[in-house]
Amino acid sequence: MTNKEILEIALRQSAEDNGCRAEDFLSDKNVVVPFRLGEKARKYYKEPITCNFITYGNNVVAATSDEVADIVKEYVGKFEFYHCFETPNMNWLIERIEKLGHKVCFMAEFFLPDIEKMPVLECPYATRILGAEDFKALYLPQWSNALCSARKELDVLGMGAYDGDKLVGFAGASADCDDMWQIGVDVLPEYRRNGIASALTNMLAKEILKRGKVPFYCCAWSNVRSARNAIRSGFVPSWVEVTVKPAEVVDGMNK
Repeated sequence: MTNKEILEIALRQSAEDNGCRAEDFLSDKNVVVPFRLGEKARKYYKEPITCNFITYGNNVVAATSDEVADIVKEYVGKFEFYHCFETPNMNWLIERIEKLGHKVCFMAEFFLPDIEKMPVLECPYATRILGAEDFKALYLPQWSNALCSARKELDVLGMGAYDGDKLVGFAGASADCDDMWQIGVDVLPEYRRNGIASALTNMLAKEILKRGKVPFYCCAWSNVRSARNAIRSGFVPSWVEVTVKPAEVVDGMNK
């Protein structure tokens, strides 16, 4: 699989997730479309979604509900596309959508592997490939980034680091859609800063690629440690998203 093929798969998936065309993300003009969650959308996308803003670095594609469509069109026409994902400009959007009962909910950066520059990383501890049958006893707080207890059926592959019989680091892959598997990783606090996370992420990404799937990695923009791990592991920043949801949904998350 080449970098070009990986990007094409990611573009097609983003189009499926939002109801647009893959080529819309490559346009030099902003694109606004009605939001539509496709049948093969990533499993973690849950309606209601008021609007989703996405950029792969060329423009902004905004998939929006009818209720805020006019505001969204004005917003993406008012600011340079990359400024639509940052303050102070985002305050312009927030002030207007809050009057209609909506709030900015998620802001995330996504990474794809750079096949041409994937490093070979060694883990300081013994490693082992894990399958879904090995996960049953691992749905614990210390592995909550690597596994998702709410979507156990999607957890399909893992890479563990062991100090003797003790699991000290764990990277897990979630089959969030047909062609792309998301990687999450956890390391026990006393074992961090030893290169375990990057080695496990790198090794798991290669195992995913062997299975004909595209590994991807996601973190909040403020999670510098996680972003550095992605880059050390052979991933590169590829797209960002900002998601707007009804205010009651966002407020419920903060309770």
